[in-house]
Formats: sequence, structure tokens, C-alpha cells
Amino acid sequence: MHEQALPLIVAGVIFLSSLISIRLGLSVAIIEITFGAILGNIGFHPQEWMIYLANFGGILLTYLAGTEIDAKLFKSEFKASFFIGFFSFFTPFIIVLLFTYYIFHWELKASLIAGIALSTTSLAVVYSVLVETGLTKTFLGKIIMTSTFITDMGTALALSILFIKPTKYTLIFLIVSTIVIILVYRFSLFLLRNKTMSNKVIEPEIKLIFAILILFIFLAKLGEQHAILPAFILGMLMSKHFKEERKTVIISRKLRTISYAFITPVFFIVGGMKVSLTLIISAFAMFVILFALKILSKFLGIWLFVTKYLKENRMYTSLLMSTGLTFGTISSLFGLQSGFINQTQYSILVGVVIASAVIPTFVAQRWYMPKYEEDKT
Repeated sequence: MHEQALPLIVAGVIFLSSLISIRLGLSVAIIEITFGAILGNIGFHPQEWMIYLANFGGILLTYLAGTEIDAKLFKSEFKASFFIGFFSFFTPFIIVLLFTYYIFHWELKASLIAGIALSTTSLAVVYSVLVETGLTKTFLGKIIMTSTFITDMGTALALSILFIKPTKYTLIFLIVSTIVIILVYRFSLFLLRNKTMSNKVIEPEIKLIFAILILFIFLAKLGEQHAILPAFILGMLMSKHFKEERKTVIISRKLRTISYAFITPVFFIVGGMKVSLTLIISAFAMFVILFALKILSKFLGIWLFVTKYLKENRMYTSLLMSTGLTFGTISSLFGLQSGFINQTQYSILVGVVIASAVIPTFVAQRWYMPKYEEDKT
């Protein structure tokens, strides 16, 4: 009976999270993840529709983050984004790998999974926080998002190179995704400017974007990859259209509204439901050590570069770059399903990932929120 009530409970949690977020001035993602963890530890489990919608929500957030990227700024500030993003991935990966292998005496493959899972920065969390705080239109926000994408690129490549064996479907995923991205970019303005599609309550433009993202998810599963990369690249290429065309600006706002109303909240709630407090408590010292390693290694890796390029907001940037969620849980789940890590190791890694999505974000918003002016470039 309680499982049948879960959709109603989730709907109530989504609404309540919004009220609490407004009241406390915190990112709604933090509150949704926390409620998800509570639900998951009182006997609720995510249903199939929630898992699929959560996967789609993560890809949709990635696409939306791509649309916020300023291509000119990305090119002109590539060095800053690259160094921050690369060392945000590489330093935690190496430190966690060596620590779990030599100190915790995990198997090598388990240590590799741990290094990959805890090297991530959640583009979904970062984007959500930046949108809610209005920082997406600023120089700081754009640098953080592009740096986060480079971090996730490193994580995805590490997982693919070290563990995933390419098949013919991997090639199909890469080829078809590339063709779709090129076609959509070349012909999207024609479709968006088409008067027969304009101002329709059925919103065919938004349905087209949804269909393309679902296609990416389908192809990625066939090729044992993830749809984050093509979704972000498509969003980044479409960012020019979203900035220059009045109609596409309206579409972008509608798409964001639809996303934040129900789809992305399910993504964060499901993420929280994956935490097993019982297993974490059983190995609490290990959990605390790995959480500290993730945060400290992130700071160690990028502090020099954020001091050089974003000095006034180096603490805020470092805290946001320490968040994890999407790729961290994906990597951990892959390790569990492949037999590289056990259930306790999985719960600890996912718990650390979820905690890193909540605690650094809370600290960043509460004590290091930057003052800003919108970037006019």
C-alpha cells in the first residue's frame, strides 16, 4: 500500500521542498536530496518510472547547462576552465585511488571505481545552484560550468577507458549522436522560426528537444555509454540560438520551468533514496575519511588555479567544484553490478557522493555567496 502512495508522497515532497528552499534561502536540490534520503531509509524504494524520469532529468539538466555556456567566453577562457576542470578530476582520482588501495586494502578495481566516483563534480547540482542564485549569466558562473563539464569529461573517459569494452553499438552511439547534433544545429533555427510552430500550446519545439534527449539516452544504453556528453554539446551549440533569438529565449524559459516543476526534482529525490544509512553507520569511519579525502583533494587540486583566475570567489568555486551526484552514483553502480565493489563499499561511495552534493553546497550558499553583476558580454 505504501508503495502505491509513493507518487503522491513524491509530489508532496517536491512542493514542500520548494517552500523550504524559499524560506531558508537554500538550493532546492539540497532539500530534495535530503528528503530522498529520508524516504529511502524508512522503507521506500524508487519505482521504475522514477528511475527513468530521474535519468532523463539528469540529461535534461546537462542540456540546459550547455545552453548557458558562452562559446566566445569558453574559447577565450579555455585555459582557466581546463586547468580548474582537469585537476578537479585528476587530483581526487589519484589520491582516492592510492588511499583506498594502500590504506584500506581494497582490490585494485574497487580502488579505481572509488577514484572515479569521488573525482566527479555534479553538473546537475552546479547548474541548479547557479540558476537559482542567478549566477548563470555571470563570468563566474560560466567558468564554473565549463570547468565542471571538463571534470565530468575526465570522469567519463576514465570509466570508459579503464572498464567499458567498446562494441559495435558504441560506434553506433557515437556516429548517430554526432549526426543528430549536426542536423539539429543546422536546421534548428528553421524549425524554431517556423510560424506554423510558433505560440502553440502543444509546444512542438520542446517536444522535439525531449525526443532528441531520449534518443541520446537510448543510444547510450546500447553502447554502454552515457548521454551526458552529447546532451551537453548539443546544448552548448544551441546556446547561440537561445541568446540571439527572442522566440528561443522564451522556449528556453519554458523548458527550464517544465524541468524544475517536476522532472529534475525526481532526479534529486531518487539520488537521495540510494543512500543506506545502516551500511554507512556500520563503516562510519571509512565514510568520514573518504568524504574528507574527496573535499580536501578537490581543494588541493584546484586551489592554485581558482586563486589565479577567480581569486575573489575561490572558496565559493572550490566548494561547488567539490559537489558530486550523477557520475559518482553511475560509477558506483557500475562497480557494484560488475562485481568490482561490494554492497557496503557501494553504499559508502554513494553516501559520500550524496553528502558532497549537500554539505559543500550548503556551506557555499550560507557563508560564501558571491556578490555579482550580470555579464553583459
